[in-house]
Formats: sequence, C-alpha cells, structure tokens
Amino acid sequence: MSDYFHVRDIHKDFSGMKVLTGVDFKVRKNERHAVIGPNGAGKTTLFNIMSGDLKPSSGIILYKGKDVSGKPPHILNRSGLSRSFQITNVFQQLSVFDNILSGVRSRYGLRYHFFKRPDRDHHLIEKVEALVAEVGLTDVKDQPASSLSYGQQRALEIGVTLSTEPELILLDEPTAGMTHEETVQAIKLIDKVTSGRTLIIIEHDMDVVFSLADTISVLYHGTILVSDSPEKVSNDNRVKDAYLGEG
Repeated sequence: MSDYFHVRDIHKDFSGMKVLTGVDFKVRKNERHAVIGPNGAGKTTLFNIMSGDLKPSSGIILYKGKDVSGKPPHILNRSGLSRSFQITNVFQQLSVFDNILSGVRSRYGLRYHFFKRPDRDHHLIEKVEALVAEVGLTDVKDQPASSLSYGQQRALEIGVTLSTEPELILLDEPTAGMTHEETVQAIKLIDKVTSGRTLIIIEHDMDVVFSLADTISVLYHGTILVSDSPEKVSNDNRVKDAYLGEG
C-alpha cells in the first residue's frame, strides 16, 4: 500500500510565522522512513503534527487510508501509532518493569484496581517480561528508571513505545545526547524492534539515518526538498548544498 501513511500538503504557522509550507511525502507499510533537515527546518513541528500533539493549519494526514489530522495522541495510539520523544519521557520513580507494565495495561484498557493487582496477572507479566528482554533491560528490570544510564533510559522509552503493540512507530531523535557506543547499541536495538513494523524517524546523526532508513525525506525551509533512497539523497546536489555538505 503506497499511501499507508501520507503527509499531504501540510502547512503550519504560529501567529503568522510560517513553519511548514506544504509538506508532502508518503510512507509505505513496513518501510523505515527518515526525515532529516537543518535546525529550524520544522522537523519537530512536523513530528508533533504527525503524532497528534499539534493540529495543522491546513493539509491532512492519512493513516491506513483514513484522515487522522488533528486526532489526539491517545486516539492515534489506539489505531496503532506510537511515538517516542526527543527528551526522555519515562516515569523516573517507577521500575523498568512498571514503566513498561503501564503501557501494556493501557493497551488492554486496564485501569488501576485496588483489589486486582497487575503483578498477579500472568498474561500481563509474560508480555512485560518479553518487552523488557527485547530492549535488553532484563538485568535492571527492578531498578527505578532514574538509576539507569542515559542509553538505558532511551532503551526503556523504546520499550514503553512498543508496549502498546504499534504498527507504526515514530521516533524523535532517539540517539540525541548519546555517546558513540550508546549510539551503536541504539541502532542495533531500533533495527531489531522495528523489523516488520513501519518506522518514521527524525534524526540528526547521519550514521543512524543511513544505517536504518529505506527512504529519506529532506525537510528544508518548511517543505520537502527531496524524498528518495539513501543513495540518491546522499548524491543529490540540492541536499549537499542545503544540509549534508560535500563531506
């Protein structure tokens, strides 16, 4: 399906300041699609519109053929879309296990009940244990998130993102602030957990982008300059001039 996710002619302005001026690109099912661009290009604004945190001034977002423009994040999440944030966004005082448990419970519409403890639900426990293992945090599953290294906290956030069983994952600069070694591990993790899923990733680290992306869209001055394969994008003179540089 060529228009599994379609950003169609999206415009966004804030009090007259135009940030996005007609963004248009498509993402195929099970594709890994990266959005790159220089600082101030509008990447975060675009990401917030795609994930439902902002409404576009005009244009529409199509997801699986349906217009989801302006739908709130929890509605999008129920339809199979889940996102992570550029700034780590987990419950710092909860354990790794309980952070992911909270996401799994929301996936099944389970609310807190005083007389029904979630740690006695074997089905939930198995789900959480599997996710903890998938993101490589089994050895620290009982530790509070606040005690984890930065790289581990980002892995935990990816685990929480996966906990709602998404079909489409949005990752906002998942390696921002990481060391080289943490970035290498993050690439391996993202590669593993997005297998068989659709991924849209905003990222500034070109090593990450070219390691993961099937397609790259370059955002420049609020619009898409080019959307193509990594090889073609890296050899496009317009992209070199606007962002990547000859090096």
